[in-house]
Amino acid sequence: MLFVNLLLGLAATLLALALRPWRAVTELPWPALACWAVLPLLWSVDRLSAMPVMQPLAGSCLLLLMLGWPLTVLMLLPVVGLMALLTDLGAAELLQRLVWLGLVPITLSMGMGAALRRWLPHHLFVYILGRGFFATGLALGLAGALSVLLNGVPYGLDADDVMLARVLAASGDAFITGMLVAIFVAFRPQWLATYADRIYLPPG
Repeated sequence: MLFVNLLLGLAATLLALALRPWRAVTELPWPALACWAVLPLLWSVDRLSAMPVMQPLAGSCLLLLMLGWPLTVLMLLPVVGLMALLTDLGAAELLQRLVWLGLVPITLSMGMGAALRRWLPHHLFVYILGRGFFATGLALGLAGALSVLLNGVPYGLDADDVMLARVLAASGDAFITGMLVAIFVAFRPQWLATYADRIYLPPG
């Protein structure tokens, strides 16, 4: 699976670079920077706590909603470098976490968001519930399940236990993301690159 993880990581990075998202950036919202700053700790929680069954919160789908896909991809890359300083994870494991906690979930979430925008009414609560809660939970749950099937689990752990732990972690991630998205939509919609009043608020 190392080759597959490397291919996915390289493809996402090259596409994000080709889109040059920094051209549209004037100022990054501080919640996005705060989320980005804690990702190395979240992604390393099982190693830092010495509890292999503890599954990390991803946080990547929240970053996606605040920054958009290309910029999120590029901002996830330094997270791996900080994790290398914090833990004794090898290069293969660091790459696996980048792909399955970051790149795959945000790509799935982006696709689900596009489907919601295409097939459901452009309504405020469709954005909050659909993209904040359900797309986040489904994307992270599916990415976690695929990671178990394709990459296996750490030695000494049962695959069913890890699968359950990842589903629970995805649910927690979805709850936090959806709650924050609802707050941002109400008070600071400019912090969400994927939201616009002209799309999701009906006229009049």
